[in-house]
Amino acid sequence: MKMISWNVNGLRAAMGKGFAEAFHALDADLFCLQETKLQAGQIDWSPEGYHSFWNYAEKKGYSGTAVFSRKEPLSVTYGIGQEEFDHEGRVITLEFPEFFFITVYTPNSQDSLARLPWRMAWEDAFLSYLKSLDEKKPVIFCGDLNVAHQEIDLKNPKSNTKNAGFTPEERQKMTVLLSSGFTDTFRFFYPDLRDAYSWWSYRFHAREKNAGWRIDYFIVSDRLRNRLSGAAIHNEIFGSDHCPVELTLDL
Repeated sequence: MKMISWNVNGLRAAMGKGFAEAFHALDADLFCLQETKLQAGQIDWSPEGYHSFWNYAEKKGYSGTAVFSRKEPLSVTYGIGQEEFDHEGRVITLEFPEFFFITVYTPNSQDSLARLPWRMAWEDAFLSYLKSLDEKKPVIFCGDLNVAHQEIDLKNPKSNTKNAGFTPEERQKMTVLLSSGFTDTFRFFYPDLRDAYSWWSYRFHAREKNAGWRIDYFIVSDRLRNRLSGAAIHNEIFGSDHCPVELTLDL
C-alpha cells in the first residue's frame, strides 16, 4: 500500500503548478494534503477512483486538510474531539479494518514564538488522541508536523535553535511522542541520511541550495514496523514550498 502526504500551501495555487499531474503520477492508495487553504465549494476536484474527505478551517484561506482514499473507510472523523483545537481543519481520521489513518497539519508556533504555548497544549491533546486510537488498533499518521526533530533534520540547526519548528520545547514533544510507541518511518529506513528535506523557504534561493528542513512525516505504531517496506521524499516534485513524502507498507 502506497501513501503520500503533501503540504500544498494552497491547493488552488498548486493546481496551477502541476498538482493534478503529480497526483496521478504518484499513484497512491492514500493521498493526503495539508494547508489546502479552502472553504467548502471553492474548488471542484474529485479524482476518479478515490473517496474524498475535506476538513476546512473556519478562518478563510487558512489551514485545512484533505484525504483521498481508493478504499472506502469504515468511518471518518474530523478533528480530535476537543473544542479548542477543532476550528482550524487540522485533522482527518479514517478507520480501516486493520488500522487508523490520520492526516494532520500541526500548528506553527509562529514568529517570536507567539503561539508556542497553544502549540504545546495541542501536542499534549494530539498525543492523547493518538494513544486512545492506538489502544484499539495500530495507527498510521502523516502530515506537516512543523518540527525538525534532530539536528540532522535541517540545514542550519545552530542558527535556528530559537526559531519556530526547532525550539527545545517542540523537539522534546516529538521525542515524547516517539517514545510513546511510535516510529518515524523515514528515519527507520535512513537513520543517518543528511540533506534530506521536505520544506524550503521561498527566500534566499533556499531550495536551489537545498537549505531545507524535514518537517513532513509518516509515523506509525511501533507494532507496524515489520510491515514497513519503504519511505521516500520526492524533492524532485515542485508546486509548493513543501514536497510530497511517501510511505509504503505491506498491508
